[in-house]
Amino acid sequence: MSNTAVEDSIKLLETDAFSLRRRGRFLSAHLKKPHLTLSTSHVNGGQTELVRYLLNHQSCEGKGHMGRHESLEGQGQEAYHRAACAEAGVPPEATAMMGTAANMQYAAVREESFEDTVVWAVVTAGVQGNAGRAGDPATWHESSGAWKPLHALPGTINTMLIFNWPLLPNALARAVATMTEAKTAALLELAVSSRYSPHLATGTGTDQFCLAAPLDGARKPKTWTGKHSKLGEILARSVIEATKEALRWQNGLDPSRTRNLIHALGRFGTDEARLLEAAGAHLEEKDRALLQANFQAVLHEPLVAGAAYALAAVRDRIAFGTLPESSGRELLANQAAMMAAGLAARTEAFPAFRAALAADDLDVPALAAKALALGWREKWK
Repeated sequence: MSNTAVEDSIKLLETDAFSLRRRGRFLSAHLKKPHLTLSTSHVNGGQTELVRYLLNHQSCEGKGHMGRHESLEGQGQEAYHRAACAEAGVPPEATAMMGTAANMQYAAVREESFEDTVVWAVVTAGVQGNAGRAGDPATWHESSGAWKPLHALPGTINTMLIFNWPLLPNALARAVATMTEAKTAALLELAVSSRYSPHLATGTGTDQFCLAAPLDGARKPKTWTGKHSKLGEILARSVIEATKEALRWQNGLDPSRTRNLIHALGRFGTDEARLLEAAGAHLEEKDRALLQANFQAVLHEPLVAGAAYALAAVRDRIAFGTLPESSGRELLANQAAMMAAGLAARTEAFPAFRAALAADDLDVPALAAKALALGWREKWK
């Protein structure tokens, strides 16, 4: 990093092997000694021993910034790489780069260690725009060397992983699999929904990574980074915690804030306005107005949200064939009745609620709305 860039930057972490600094829209790790790196960078990407800087940066805003995207695409990857590196004050020929709409101020750093081995994970993350499940409908298509958007949405999880110990090339490659599983584990803990299907997300469509392990002939390289090894364990722990922390700052995804009926059921095609309207259609004006005034409290009611998560899980199992679709109406009615009973604070009314909620179809939002209306009406009957 140039002297001017160093002077203007904020030091986040300093070790014998690397320095982590933030400067404006850029976050960089300067590798002080030779490392074996593996990255998704368009320039200097793949596996190489030539990279000395790992760079993450905010390349655009999350929404309404397609002009910026078109400008970047028009330059071409190599030209943009040089321009971004120049702005960051790092040499383009020795830099692996990641881009995102996430704010570098929200980068999360986590260190995990076991005996002589240390792993640092540095993560920026946003999932509100393009979180998805592997196999969901894609949003971009590459044709004749050009990328065409089918529809573009923001969101990226960028991960730097830096090891203090040398790794064999195969172990560095295996670390990508463990890192990816760990990232997905963090998303599942937070119940992040896909934006393209009624499933839970496993990542975003634009996730990137930069991994680095020192080249040191005096120390025997580690040979494996799978989750049965302690190195794989601490790698995964650092990624899980850094990913959750980054999402807490970027998207407000604190676990307590996911205690929300919409967070549980939104992937099935509902939101606050539609759910309130659908529930209100089953209520008289006085009850409807009272529900509207207190809707946030209803959405966060633990017994209601808990039943909503159960309703979503049962619907998943029906969709995946674990449970027979022929029993779907009964299975879903059971969970919806628990939602109504929880809201009404009347568990003894479960049989009556279940009878009233015998589902005509497997429409989760419609069933949830009816359950809310029943529970609310009985609570203040």
